[in-house]
Amino acid sequence: MTNADHPQDAPTANAITVGAGEAARTIAIKARPARDGGPKAALVWLGGYRSDMEGTKAIALDALAADLKAGAIRFDYSGHGVSGGAFQDGTISRWLEETLAVIDAQNVDEVILVGSSMGGWIALRAVQELRKRTNGPVVKGMVLIAPAPDFTSELIEPMLSETEKTSLAERGYFEEPSDYSPEPYIYTRALMEDGRANRVMTGIIETGCPVTILQGMADPDVPYAHALKLVEFLPADDVVLTLIRDGDHRLSRPQDLDKLRDAVVAFFPS
Repeated sequence: MTNADHPQDAPTANAITVGAGEAARTIAIKARPARDGGPKAALVWLGGYRSDMEGTKAIALDALAADLKAGAIRFDYSGHGVSGGAFQDGTISRWLEETLAVIDAQNVDEVILVGSSMGGWIALRAVQELRKRTNGPVVKGMVLIAPAPDFTSELIEPMLSETEKTSLAERGYFEEPSDYSPEPYIYTRALMEDGRANRVMTGIIETGCPVTILQGMADPDVPYAHALKLVEFLPADDVVLTLIRDGDHRLSRPQDLDKLRDAVVAFFPS
């Protein structure tokens, strides 16, 4: 069953403005309403660095929501996909602000956060911020796919070459070839500095909900040791870590998508 089986409940495209003045940017959203009799919790897709809401996993999650009669929320961070704003202005704080604004705009009481790569970091920061509130949506579960919390300080900074360090200091950014696009990755000084301010693997992370982590052992971008390290910071939660021996960073093969579906369905009563 796919989205086409529920034409009356196709995702609705809309947009919101986040920030004010020169910081204002238009954030594109696709939201699927829950159907009568469907679960209360809405699925929220949080994509990775330079990914968008039309990726394989995001579409699969939306199709699963249709099957479950659940609500689903997808969006593009600023500088990504069809949202406004410049990619070079992006930071974890900026993309977190957009994430919270999108969730708030949907007026849902419960959410299940599904974060891929950098989206896993933003999911962990989002749950920290949501738990500070006296009202608003409750996070009922999290699925983290090849999560990359603290990737700027844990995975990038230790590997910087002298040339990249010089570029960062003199030009304010450095470039790195991408295996997923002809365009190089760009990492700015603002992103790196803001990443330090948003680190989560500095003490116990209390999400208040079950957490499922899917991690490929053949991931060239986020070593599976990083997922093992993350688990150490989640001692208060019910955590399930699934290591996929031949899985890469994307985890977008049919068998990987099956694992994603199984992880999400486990959060819903049968």
